[in-house]
Amino acid sequence: EVQLVESGGGSVQAGGSLKLSCAASGSTYSAGCMAWFRQVLGKEREGVAVIASDGSTRYADSVQGRFTISRDNAKNTLYLQMNSLKPEDTAVYYCAAIGIGCGGSLYRWDFTDWGQGTQVTVSS
Repeated sequence: EVQLVESGGGSVQAGGSLKLSCAASGSTYSAGCMAWFRQVLGKEREGVAVIASDGSTRYADSVQGRFTISRDNAKNTLYLQMNSLKPEDTAVYYCAAIGIGCGGSLYRWDFTDWGQGTQVTVSS
């Protein structure tokens, strides 16, 4: 059974930092893409950052320069370092993965496996 389990969410003041982790089990994604998405209640789920098997990355314009996505294939774990957080970053953050290449996609329908989400709240 494939499982993606996020951790590291919480509450922080604007300007602060958080680091999210996503531990994968039941499948390996070393040859595929892993990504972070986020969703605010009542809005569409949006792509935040994606990382390919070769380590290449792509970010949404709204987080470029503030967030860093990384992966540890030996641990089958994905990370998202979030710095200079803003109230508009408040959302449920989801880990997503697919076992093949994704061409740098931040389109939710390109990913087959999802975590349950972790809440990030940034207060002003």
